[in-house]
Amino acid sequence: MPTNPLPPSLAEVVNRAVDVVDPEGANDGVGELQRHLEDRDEPVTAIDDVDEVLAEAAGTVDPEGEDPEVVMAVAVASYLARRRDELDDVPEDILRLAARAELGRHPPTHVADWLAAQGVH
Repeated sequence: MPTNPLPPSLAEVVNRAVDVVDPEGANDGVGELQRHLEDRDEPVTAIDDVDEVLAEAAGTVDPEGEDPEVVMAVAVASYLARRRDELDDVPEDILRLAARAELGRHPPTHVADWLAAQGVH
């Protein structure tokens, strides 16, 4: 009898977002975001407001939203929390879809510039 896989934990979703946004682990803010949420092992589907949890964590790391990689890590985690079927997609596709879904057609300039530098349009 086939079984469906368990939903990923919030920490797993954030880890994937970090891998997509900062694969080299060079951004201190993204690393701090990951450390802030590393113990959140409850299924992402069991969290009432994932966006609020992510926003609170981002607020401790980048209160002004000035770091485009932190902004995108949160956007990707939020997107993947709802679109768990895309966890293993190509990073560029995840970035493009998450930016559009979470930040709209016109993300802040600093985020749009960062996305363009990653080859995401």
